[in-house]
Amino acid sequence: MPVTVWILGDQLTNPHPALKEAEDGLPRSDITILMIESRQQAHRMPYHFNKLVLLFSAMRHYAEALRAQGYQVDYRVAENVGQAITDHWKVNQPNSLFMMAASSLRGRTFQQNLSKVLGIQTKLLPNSQFISSVFDHLPDFPQDKPVRQEQFYRKIRQHFGLLIDDHGQPVGGQWNYDAKNQQALPKSLTIPKMISFEPDLMTQQVMAEVNQSGSFTGTAAGFDLAVTHDQAQTAVEDFLQHRLPFFGTYEDAMRQSETVIFHSKLSPYINIGLIEPLALAEAADRCYFEGSAQINNVEGFIRQVIGWREYMFWQYQRLMPNLAEQNYWGADRQLPAFFWQGDTKMNCLAQVIKRVLETGYAHHIERLMVLANFCLLCGVHPEAVHHWFMCAFIDAYEWVMTPNVYGMGLYADGGQIGSKPYVASANYINKMSDYCLACRFDKNKRTGELACPFNYLYWNFLLTHQAKLRHNYRMARMLHNLKFLDGDEKIAVQDQAQGLLEDLDG
Repeated sequence: MPVTVWILGDQLTNPHPALKEAEDGLPRSDITILMIESRQQAHRMPYHFNKLVLLFSAMRHYAEALRAQGYQVDYRVAENVGQAITDHWKVNQPNSLFMMAASSLRGRTFQQNLSKVLGIQTKLLPNSQFISSVFDHLPDFPQDKPVRQEQFYRKIRQHFGLLIDDHGQPVGGQWNYDAKNQQALPKSLTIPKMISFEPDLMTQQVMAEVNQSGSFTGTAAGFDLAVTHDQAQTAVEDFLQHRLPFFGTYEDAMRQSETVIFHSKLSPYINIGLIEPLALAEAADRCYFEGSAQINNVEGFIRQVIGWREYMFWQYQRLMPNLAEQNYWGADRQLPAFFWQGDTKMNCLAQVIKRVLETGYAHHIERLMVLANFCLLCGVHPEAVHHWFMCAFIDAYEWVMTPNVYGMGLYADGGQIGSKPYVASANYINKMSDYCLACRFDKNKRTGELACPFNYLYWNFLLTHQAKLRHNYRMARMLHNLKFLDGDEKIAVQDQAQGLLEDLDG
């Protein structure tokens, strides 16, 4: 009774739920594992080289590991997924298909239709890479009211007992230590070296194939990411030992000479199944109770893994497909061309963009308060911003980038995800980084030739959108500060902002 288990490229979990389900009552000889590299999917956008190399190399290493365990693996490099499945069926003639649900709505819809297309029984299991899709522990939140991340996060913490005492309360007496986690980096603080992995022959082959297959974002020349479960676990252990003890304290900090700082850079591995998120959160939890990391650092990290990540996926399921059509501000500007080269005189943008194009990575504050902040202040259309984020980052998938860009980054959804628009002037960037020290623009000037564009764009945004912003109590202080601009300066701010925006439209 032959069956097929189709394992998607971003579902490299161990053990895989669909494979485990198929093995219940069936001999291994009756099971064939199908894995597909789709050229069509790889070229849907000009993705970052490093993302494609990571994905394809990890898939091939995963397939080899399965073969070493005695499984039959049909690994296909095909023009598209449909053709690969059809060809597999002609050769193997299985009578049933086991799958784990895709993370994207498009992929899941395709899976749900396969039983009709193939004329056989299919079994679609919940996606175990997301806690909220496997465990029914969250109450039904009202559809007509926004659900904030903090509400969601606390429910998950309580359910799994993460940083929870014997009485069911948060250890330390607080749920959230964000107030302690907004410190700039001291100049004297040494940043630990980021762990790297030398590409083996299989990865080198993938690098060569990606380089030859088309035009993508960035380059794979310096690829040094983990591509196996063992390597990913080594990366986890390195983070827990060297960077978790400082993670929360400096998670909002930026430095021109550093990319990762005390962040983990584990999201690319979590998103393709090389790391299990709950196990990672539990490992961080143990670090606190064993005394190797303080509560604010551990809580900040756990909030990212089982709070923010799960919340993004949950909102994606809840709000799509309408979420991708939202444009609360009526933004209609194209993405500035320098986002594809980094050739701008604004130092913070130039440094962050160049690093992203080179590596496919920037930590969350650079994404939110430099890149997305600038796009929001400039009125760049959400679809254009989403496209760039999808192309530029190695951890970018539709389920995470859609709510992150449309909701958290741009507030294009009008507040269904975030509680306020994250807009800021040069003052925030100067406070949290050293970018302003090497910039030709003056962080303290609102107008004039040397005024930082973040300043006059920020004030222009507040002036332009006052009517909508007045409905948000979290924007009251920012709007109150408009009184410090007299009539002439308000006109000057708007004129200078308009001049820059016209230049960007070029």
